[in-house]
Amino acid sequence: MKLDSSVSAVVTGGASGLGAATARALRDLGVKVALFDMNPETGEKKAQELGAVFCEVDISSDEQVVAGFAKARAANGQERILINCAGAGRGFKTIFWDKAAGKHQRHPIDAFEKVIQINVVGTFRVISLSALGMASLEPNEDGERGAIVNTGSVAAEEGQIGQVAYSASKAAIKGMTLTIARDLSSEGIRINTILPGIMATPPMMGVPAPMLEALAASVPFPKRLGKPEEFADLAVTTVRNSYFNGETIRLDGAIRMPPK
Repeated sequence: MKLDSSVSAVVTGGASGLGAATARALRDLGVKVALFDMNPETGEKKAQELGAVFCEVDISSDEQVVAGFAKARAANGQERILINCAGAGRGFKTIFWDKAAGKHQRHPIDAFEKVIQINVVGTFRVISLSALGMASLEPNEDGERGAIVNTGSVAAEEGQIGQVAYSASKAAIKGMTLTIARDLSSEGIRINTILPGIMATPPMMGVPAPMLEALAASVPFPKRLGKPEEFADLAVTTVRNSYFNGETIRLDGAIRMPPK
């Protein structure tokens, strides 16, 4: 797919981290960008910085996602590119010792359901609505109408202790990638998923320095955290390369996560 000012993109979780880096990379190529994010303050600021359109969207709300696409398309036209970076995680073991209660407790089911609703259902909600719009576009010279990139995690394959909900959700994103690619093949819409390792995103950079150093040392090579710009570069590559379809790609410096 040729990336220039004739193309528009929607980036969920676009106000910070991996989403913001990808939005910037697309903008630098001339692509018109809309950011979906829950935080209006950081979202508006990032949109002004990038010359993008901000849409306040919680991807767990069908109503907000529909409204977000309406606003983005009114400003930039129907998107040919969708980058899914919005997501959430909660840390609980399947059962755990509750010191206060003096007994074992199970993983809170509402917390598990919330992660699944955001990461799995929310991601699919955005994909299905975007693909519905993409199907209305005229195909390009390759017969292509659109390209989608999902954000999974290496936790999809090596979930650590306490990551059961997060791992399940990211494994589901990985698992639906090929099926969606097959579903959308007749419409000329591609989809791929990136599984990032330990990335230098704002939440990760809030971790104490000694822990960050230990995490960096655990990466085989290069011994550092991944840069959001490296994620963005790979996302853009999968969009540009029209033969890239139905794939799940690790971006992790060859790390394989230990149990904890």
